[in-house]
Formats: sequence, C-alpha cells, structure tokens
Amino acid sequence: MSEKLRIGVLGLTHDHVWAEVAAASECQSAELVAAADPNEPLTERFTETYGCRVYEDATSLLENEKLDAAYVFGSNLEGSQMAIEAMEHGLHILIEKPLAANLDDANQMLVAARTNNVQLVVNWPFTWWPQLQHAVKLVEDGKIGNLHSVTYRAAHCGPEALGCSEYFCDWLFDERRNGAGAMMDYCCYGAVLAVALMGMPESVVGMAGGKAKDFLSVEDSGIIAMKYPQGLATATASWTQIGNLTSYDTAIYGSEGTLFAEPGDSGKLYLATNDDPNGSEVSIPKPELGMRDSAHNFVEVVTGQRDPFILSRDDYSRDAQEILEAGIRSAKLAEQIKLPFAG
Repeated sequence: MSEKLRIGVLGLTHDHVWAEVAAASECQSAELVAAADPNEPLTERFTETYGCRVYEDATSLLENEKLDAAYVFGSNLEGSQMAIEAMEHGLHILIEKPLAANLDDANQMLVAARTNNVQLVVNWPFTWWPQLQHAVKLVEDGKIGNLHSVTYRAAHCGPEALGCSEYFCDWLFDERRNGAGAMMDYCCYGAVLAVALMGMPESVVGMAGGKAKDFLSVEDSGIIAMKYPQGLATATASWTQIGNLTSYDTAIYGSEGTLFAEPGDSGKLYLATNDDPNGSEVSIPKPELGMRDSAHNFVEVVTGQRDPFILSRDDYSRDAQEILEAGIRSAKLAEQIKLPFAG
C-alpha cells in the first residue's frame, strides 16, 4: 500500500460526495488521485477544485490509475456495480448509504469484498455524530437496561426544494436507480440503527405516503415498523416536511432509561431515568481522531488500526437493505388493498 491511501472517486452524482472528498483532501493519510463520471460539469468541478485527473467512466479510471481505495458516489443501482468492479481490482471501498438499490446487489457486494479480501465500509453520515456514537456506547454498556424500542425520523422539504443538484434528483426520483423514493432515501437510517442495536426483527411492515408533489413518480414519505420480541422499532421518512423540527431525531428506549440524540455534528445527548424523568444532558467525550469524519475512519479501517464503527459495517447495511425491501414490498401490497373507512 502507498504511504498515503490513494483514492479514486467513482461517480459524482450523489451530492454527499463533495463533503466526503473535502474531508479526504484534508486527511494527511489520504490522497485524491482521480474521479470518473459521465457528466462533464461534475468532472470539471472536481478537477478545478482538486487538480485531479478525470475520466468518463469507472472502468477507464480503474484501468489507468494506481489506487488503494475507491469512494463510490453514483446512484444506488450504478454504485453497487462500480464498487464490485473496483473490489475486483483489489481496492477497498467507501460507498454511500444505503449500500445498494436492492438486496441482490448488496449480497453480490459482500461476496466481492470477502472474495477479494478488501474492506467495504458504508458511509452513513450520522455515523460521525459524537452524540450518536456515545449513545450507542451507552446502550452497549447497558446504561439504559434492556432495549425496548428505537425510533428515527429523517425528513425535509424534498430534494428539489432543499437545493439538491439536478444530477442527484434525477436518480433519487427514479424507483429503479434509487430502489424506491423517500423510503429508500431515509427509512434506511432507522433500519440500520435498529439492526445495529436490536438485531434483525421478527417481522416488518411498511406504509408509503402519497405524492403531494405531482411531478413525483415515487413515494414522498413512508414509515417502516419492525417487530421484536421485546418491542418495536420505527423508521420514518418524508420529503414533504416544512421546517427542521423533529428532523433527524433519534430516540432509544430501554428498561432503565431513555436516550434522545439531537442531530448534527454539535447535537446534544439527553438521558432520562426513573430518578430523572425529564432528562438531563449527557457529557459527550471528545471523539477519537478516526471518528471525526469518514475519511479518517476509513483510512484507519483500511490500515488495520480499528474496526469499522458499528453503523458503518457492511453486514448491518446489508441487513438494513433486507428490512427496506420487506417494508417497501408490504407498502406496495397495501396500496392494492382498499379498505372502506369505518366511521
């Protein structure tokens, strides 16, 4: 392996790519080498910002550059195939959540990672929040007793209204390339959190919202409920919410306490107990160096300095993919069943 982790970027249509490559460019142990994408405005932006070579497709980049790893930021459908191709070249992978557009592709990715003995790390943006990292640790340490429930809501006014690029919206609003609509985009967070903390559920049910925006061909909101022997977990998604209240809030319920994590890098963590029912703020330890962003963590995982943080592990992401497919499938089935309202 090179003195610095040499990274190629495959796909630029997922808007999260720009924050991730910025973090990589500031990591002294990493080096951005090249990027590949068929959209010239995106490759021009990349080379103007980072001075790197660019290619029209992933295959050309992989055949012409000496790399150690690849960042994958295409659509959920195309990204899985680019990741598999890169892993067959012996490269470690950081891919954007939720891993793939469907379970079959997710399984193929895991096979490729294990066959080629490379790391496959999934970038879940909330993974790097110090308050969520600490909440997970408190759960693992038994600070809130036996888990009963995990709830996560991700919501905003919609990708197009939020200012996402046309390249991003183009495939987010395509059921085949995304895997669904808002449910795939945002219920995936609650699914992976539930799997990581509570394991695989006994059963899953999903409900898709309507299409408040007439230009959408996919659902603009959804809820996935996961049943466990000891309780329930829920994942809620919306592209129709006005304002930021309740967006990206995390609640974890146990037999001896409740944890509530605010969103964002500077969000606070609160703990309520029988002795403190209204809850108090929890002091959050300063994150370890490798936990502060995806780039530092990825370098340390690839070089064997640490295991992937619990939510970034490929097996949890694969299980979340299974939950998503079950929820989306049941939501589609529910659309076919018209029950009269009993007033």
